[in-house]
Amino acid sequence: MATAGAVPGAESWFHERQSAWLYRRLAAAERDPRKRELFESLAVAAERQAGRWEEQSHMGVAAIAAFKPSLRAHIVARLLDWFGPRPLRGILTAMKLRGLSVYNPSLVTPGHAMPTSVEEVGRRHRGVAGGNLRAAVFGVSDGLVSNASLILGVGGAAASHEALLMSGVAGLLAGALSMAAGEYVSVRSQREMFEYQIALEKEELEEYPEEEAEELALIYAARGMPIDKAREVSTDMMRNPEHALDVLAREELGLNPEGLGSPWGAASSSFLAFAVGAVIPLIPIMLHVAAVNPLILSAGFALVSLFGVGMLLSLFTGRSALHGGLRMTIIGAGAGAISYGIGYLLGAAVA
Repeated sequence: MATAGAVPGAESWFHERQSAWLYRRLAAAERDPRKRELFESLAVAAERQAGRWEEQSHMGVAAIAAFKPSLRAHIVARLLDWFGPRPLRGILTAMKLRGLSVYNPSLVTPGHAMPTSVEEVGRRHRGVAGGNLRAAVFGVSDGLVSNASLILGVGGAAASHEALLMSGVAGLLAGALSMAAGEYVSVRSQREMFEYQIALEKEELEEYPEEEAEELALIYAARGMPIDKAREVSTDMMRNPEHALDVLAREELGLNPEGLGSPWGAASSSFLAFAVGAVIPLIPIMLHVAAVNPLILSAGFALVSLFGVGMLLSLFTGRSALHGGLRMTIIGAGAGAISYGIGYLLGAAVA
């Protein structure tokens, strides 16, 4: 690749050649004949595009013959052989491969008609509110279990009330800030990758609209639509460039341009969700009712709240609310008991 690297357009050429190589490895690992045909067709399209770059860049035969996939591509290909395409969708998307939306269950559910407009395509990808609510409930659960366990662990070591209070506040802040920082970095990195892929898609749509329409038709054909009808639908969608980009982002990349996520929004919601959960077992420590052991109250507050969280989670799992509540309570009780036991043993050893 050293010879080709100095040639203008060599990077784009290399990307297309490597994509074609990966598409063929993806097709070889795919058992579904329709999906296999899709990726083989995308490999041919990528090779055709690489040929255009070879002509435009006047690349020499030696540079073309020197092509070798990157080490990362070889690793991804090996993972495909071991695990198959479906578990590797995120990795394959990062390798800038297309057509992966065929693995999105919401797009291939039996009984759903194929989309014939960008509005229908958009409706298949929305419904983020439920996911945000689920994440918030899990955040509260994390705060409850982690901070209650911390307080009980410190309490097991026979720490003073002041030590319990400081530990609980420190656990709340440390956990909430850690969750917020992790979510910010995660969503920011993901958003940057998605924005780059959409920008790349826009450039290719402007330069090669017919090829993009054909790739979209192949995706629809892989889902069962007759190829002639698929080409008719994709060509009709391409007449409006703005809608065309929206469709391509959703169908080729599996992305929703309107729902890429806000890093600051994800960070703040994670911070608040964890803090809400973490403050519950801390309340008895802050109130400091002298007549009652604050550890017992803290554990009681946490267990009752975990039962409620488990009941809420049953809305997403479809299981019995009682079953969900009891399961979360037992898990939280186990974590708290282990933490208290470890704290007690450490306290006895240090004393």
